[in-house]
Amino acid sequence: ALAERLRGQSMFHGAARSISAMSALLAHEVKNPLAGIKGAAQLLQADLSPENQEFARMIVEETNRVTALLDRMEGFAGGGQVALAPVNIHEVLDHCLRIASASYGAHMSVRRRYDPSLPPVDGHRDLLIQAFLNIVKNAFEATENKSEMTVITSYSRGRRLSGGGTARLHVPIQVEVIDGGPGIPPELRDNIFDPFVSGKSGGSGLGLALVASVVADHGGLVEVDSVPGRTVFRINFPPAGREGPQ
Repeated sequence: ALAERLRGQSMFHGAARSISAMSALLAHEVKNPLAGIKGAAQLLQADLSPENQEFARMIVEETNRVTALLDRMEGFAGGGQVALAPVNIHEVLDHCLRIASASYGAHMSVRRRYDPSLPPVDGHRDLLIQAFLNIVKNAFEATENKSEMTVITSYSRGRRLSGGGTARLHVPIQVEVIDGGPGIPPELRDNIFDPFVSGKSGGSGLGLALVASVVADHGGLVEVDSVPGRTVFRINFPPAGREGPQ
């Protein structure tokens, strides 16, 4: 069953790469209004109170990050590779939660249960932010006011998943994002990471396909368990400095 899930991850990865190729055609047009948004935020920053200047800085930082993401999408569509370096997953998660709490997640409380011994992963910070933002946004949008979301990290040295044959995937680093929403409809659970599959009215179905693609780029595995009242997105990563399958 694990080997089948890993093969499924590979299929999601390929599908999401095709979407990236199509999206790259629009990157130039999207970057133009982003430049305008960034410029407007910078002009406003000097006239804002100190507490509101933080929100203006967030706008500037996020437009920079999205512009860089679009640049990478253009390169990715042309066959570019993702450059990885050691990344602190807790810093990535806290960044995503700050963004969420300032916008669509203001109605929820977040409980963090972080493993302080968690080692870094070989990752691309901006791509990981984009992936976790999609997961966090889904959790926030699925829940009502005064709900709680829990983010758990853990490390299990012996966590290895079979990739078929003799190869074993060593993925001891785990992140779980848990919400108390209504759950994923049963008819969507097996295909939730496929492109264009969405349980939201008007949803594009691209967010979780991107998540699967990014996690696969990092040598990891993403799964979801969902029943009414509890949905868990579980992401496993190899540690930094790995040397291929073990």
